[in-house]
Amino acid sequence: MGRAAASAIWIPGGALHAIKVTGALEGYNAFVDPAVDARLPKTCCAVSVTPLLRELLTRAAHLPYFYEEGSANTRLVAVLLDELAAARVENLHLPMPIDPRLRSIADAMIASPANRGTLEIWARHAGLSERTLLRLIKRETGMSFGRWRQQLGVVLAVKWLAGGASIQQVTSDLGYESVPSFVTMFRKALGTSPGRYMAERHSG
Repeated sequence: MGRAAASAIWIPGGALHAIKVTGALEGYNAFVDPAVDARLPKTCCAVSVTPLLRELLTRAAHLPYFYEEGSANTRLVAVLLDELAAARVENLHLPMPIDPRLRSIADAMIASPANRGTLEIWARHAGLSERTLLRLIKRETGMSFGRWRQQLGVVLAVKWLAGGASIQQVTSDLGYESVPSFVTMFRKALGTSPGRYMAERHSG
């Protein structure tokens, strides 16, 4: 979690995972025993980080490995776990398909996100019928084709906006005809406008 960030990644204990970071990153990791609190998320997700949770994580990062039970440090960690359990899950999950035909579509979309090709065009790209494409992507991602493509746009938009791109540039790079149409999509997906979303995540 970055020092000024308002989002963090939750990875449950025992989950096989890898993390790839682009650019400089300063942040904290909190390792929590899965047996400590049953309220914590059971699956990988992005969670919203409140100013209180951010400060608790910062303080916890400097705690000794061993501290006295019932001490102020114990109470601090208990509040940290309460805040983690209450953190709002953000809609930034993008499940990637495993089937090589679907991965060819996903890779092409990531390489050229402004390509607004129809379902028929993408199915032909992968050598699939439209029906097979719809069935496979639902099975592997839990999403419809349109929902998966929209979610890819949301994830890319957040990445580009965090990197300093303007809303106009993101709109163009994602192939939207107008800024209002992009903002409407973003608001439906994340519950707020791109400008407000990024302002909240770069405050404090």
